[in-house]
Amino acid sequence: MKSSQASVACTSCPLLACPGLIDASQERLVETQKFKQGEIALDKGGQAIIQGARSPQIYSVLSGVLIRFRLLDDGRRQIINFLFPGDLIGLQSMLDEPMTHGVEALTPARLCCFPRDGFLDFVGANPHLGYDIIWLAAKEEAALEEHLVALGQRNARERIAYLALFLIKRAEATCLAGDDHRLEMTVTQGQIADMLGLSLVHTNRSIQTLRKEGLVHWSLTEIVLPDPDAVANYVRYDPNLFVKRPFL
Repeated sequence: MKSSQASVACTSCPLLACPGLIDASQERLVETQKFKQGEIALDKGGQAIIQGARSPQIYSVLSGVLIRFRLLDDGRRQIINFLFPGDLIGLQSMLDEPMTHGVEALTPARLCCFPRDGFLDFVGANPHLGYDIIWLAAKEEAALEEHLVALGQRNARERIAYLALFLIKRAEATCLAGDDHRLEMTVTQGQIADMLGLSLVHTNRSIQTLRKEGLVHWSLTEIVLPDPDAVANYVRYDPNLFVKRPFL
């Protein structure tokens, strides 16, 4: 983790141009700038949150993609979800309890930093922000429900296709992917297996089948959906998961 010397002014936040994020008022941006402590830069593989530790800060993703994961006692790792620009990290620290998960950068990333102490006062002084945090928490719960459905009811190909659709949709909404439905991001088959509860062999076979069927082209360095609508029909996804989101 590196402290960043150059900090982007909230009133000039690049996320304001992202089609999947809700524009914030100038008044709110000014208030957020007053509370913001700065920014940190993470290299790929760098950790923003360490499982079992208490985080002194709350973060908002400014750029890059991160993963939230849980380490088991035997060293195995379960990837819980992916974090994109505008997502909050570390809200659990407001309870002053050790973090039950870790957060690691999947790509180089930048995070805006806010002090944990005083965050409740900040939210109290800006009630609209409190509503947005509740909204984001509700959407996070809905995404986790969808993940549980995928693990329990979808077969391996459907799980992988849904994950690809989820990543592309979130990337397009946060200016990380264009209209060609292509996301340049390194996700290993081991990470896919960790997320979806699959073996490496099953993951590899399913990815090859999806490619042959023309649904998902997933290589080590990019994900491509030739026809997102066909993938959406294939996995029967909930479109309400991909509405515009507020951000801090």
